[in-house]
Amino acid sequence: MPYATDSEYVTIEGLRAYVATPRPEGGNAQKTGMLLLPMITGIGAQVREFADMIAAQTGAVALSWDPWHGVSSDDADFDVLHGLLDELKDETAIAEQQTLLTHMREDLGLERIGVIGWCLGGRFAFILGGLDHNLVNVLAFHPTVPGEPAPTHTYDVVDLAAAMQAPAFMAYPGKDSIVPRENFLRLQEALQNRTDSPSIIHLYPQAKHGFSDKRRHNEEVNATAFQLSWPQALAFISATTASATTAP
Repeated sequence: MPYATDSEYVTIEGLRAYVATPRPEGGNAQKTGMLLLPMITGIGAQVREFADMIAAQTGAVALSWDPWHGVSSDDADFDVLHGLLDELKDETAIAEQQTLLTHMREDLGLERIGVIGWCLGGRFAFILGGLDHNLVNVLAFHPTVPGEPAPTHTYDVVDLAAAMQAPAFMAYPGKDSIVPRENFLRLQEALQNRTDSPSIIHLYPQAKHGFSDKRRHNEEVNATAFQLSWPQALAFISATTASATTAP
């Protein structure tokens, strides 16, 4: 049964974020959470919808990092957003995400927390998963792992994906124009070579980069990929946040 939710923008240690919170049932506060790492759109309408859906369908508090500190696709064109992306340093992004995780654990009292990201956020989900072994899941939709790392990329995503201890879910579009297939294969091998944690890997051969975004659903291959993958992602979140899957 879906949860009723409340959603709002909040400020955490100077960082703007968007949070969707399921209303407690029977007076019991929620103990699970998901940190959302957006695509280039920032906390635009699509990412807010994802947060609301995760909270409503899984009962987890859904807190979204804001990579652009107030700018989003709601009010900025993609030239502006790409300019911001070019300046985004790995160390800065990870430090902000870790600040939000600390808030979720210490201030909100959440006990089982996972991370989900799209595009650039999918790449950061793998990085964060390799650094933080207390996460209960890591989900990445069409993670942006380019053929040549950007000058601002200082983390090796494949190495960190191999180091993750949480159950992992990855959805990759076979017609991704940004991420070479060999990088997907390297990520797949890194995940599947882990000996203690399960991995679920989806390949949608005809889908394109960013297929989760509704603006790309005018192409049937993208809409179909999302319709197949999203319900499974929600079920994966529910299963991993509800059980004791955190690594020791």
